[in-house]
Amino acid sequence: MPQIALVVDDSMLVRHTVCRYFEERGFAVESATNGADALEILNSLRPDIIVTDLKMPRMDGHQLIAALKAKPETARIPVVILAARQSSSPESEAEKQADFVIFKDIDITDQLQRALDTTLRRSAGKD
Repeated sequence: MPQIALVVDDSMLVRHTVCRYFEERGFAVESATNGADALEILNSLRPDIIVTDLKMPRMDGHQLIAALKAKPETARIPVVILAARQSSSPESEAEKQADFVIFKDIDITDQLQRALDTTLRRSAGKD
């Protein structure tokens, strides 16, 4: 049974790029355009990893991560944030709760590989 990735981003281009990345590595992929839709999907699916944007309509990534961490059944799913750009501003609460942060303005593929290696190894207890 393949591993499952849930990709949450309101940008069709970013969502497509990230989904394709996971599909090429043998993942089954579900996607959502906002946090509310992602929570709906999570009612019937337990992904191995969630990749989410922070700025989205209806329910943003901050709210999604808070909802995930508040429920025991989703609290341990590794979360990777897709941030708009690298900044020197202090980390948000969502970024502190995420397992990894990657930036859209840098090569997404290389960052996704590092995030995948780090988060899935950690969740498998190999750290």
